Amino acid sequence: MSLPKVLTRGFTLIELMVVLVIIGVLAALIVPNVLERADEARVTAARTDVNNLMQALKLYRLDNQRYPTAEPGLDALVRQPTVGPPPPNWKPYLEKLPNDPWGHPYQYVNPGVKGEIDVYSLGADGQPGGDGKDADVGSWQ
Repeated sequence: MSLPKVLTRGFTLIELMVVLVIIGVLAALIVPNVLERADEARVTAARTDVNNLMQALKLYRLDNQRYPTAEPGLDALVRQPTVGPPPPNWKPYLEKLPNDPWGHPYQYVNPGVKGEIDVYSLGADGQPGGDGKDADVGSWQ
């Protein structure tokens, strides 16, 4: 018994090339949009983290009448500061300090440049300034 001629025939090289070109064009259109969404999600996550850190710092100030100094920085939200004047009513304000979505530690400046205090992420490049995903995400925004 022999197979029908239609089942024994394979694809030609031209047909395979056309399919590969179509898949390549679709990937070129879709992949940049997906990657852009991931960058937007990281920026949104950094904004949320900065807001959460600012809330914890405000609680610290309510309990201790001042923000942590620059020396212990954000670490004062997790561990009682051992340098500078001791906070009178310290308690843990966070379980642990988060890193920004790009894996860098958040920055803390007291006194702040753009506000009373500044908390910010340096963005994807880890350098001050920048545009797009490399832009700083801070408490002043």
